[in-house]
Amino acid sequence: MPQVVLLQEKDSVVVQTNREWLVTSSSKIILILMNNSNRDLLVLFKQELMTPQAIEQEVAWLHELLFWVERLDNFVKAHELLDLNKYKITNRPVDIKKTIRRKKDQAFVFLNNKN
Repeated sequence: MPQVVLLQEKDSVVVQTNREWLVTSSSKIILILMNNSNRDLLVLFKQELMTPQAIEQEVAWLHELLFWVERLDNFVKAHELLDLNKYKITNRPVDIKKTIRRKKDQAFVFLNNKN
């Protein structure tokens, strides 16, 4: 779980340091340390009256949601492969995974999001 630290400050600023985001609102600074994931997130909250535990819970839910959305199987389900060289559209997961893992991009082969 990320660590959340609340500090007092008057200026509004957003700063990214090494694996940390420093976010300030009108009256407080929210320091969100991303420990367990491989991403940097900037989370802006509409409510100013949130406890550190509530902020920590929201960020943890966001990490869990992104974990499931970013899985390769879910990515493959949401995309199709457009091969303009062969005039072919494919939804086969094997072909999409092979294209994603390819070191060099092939000309006129595109991934299209179905959404």
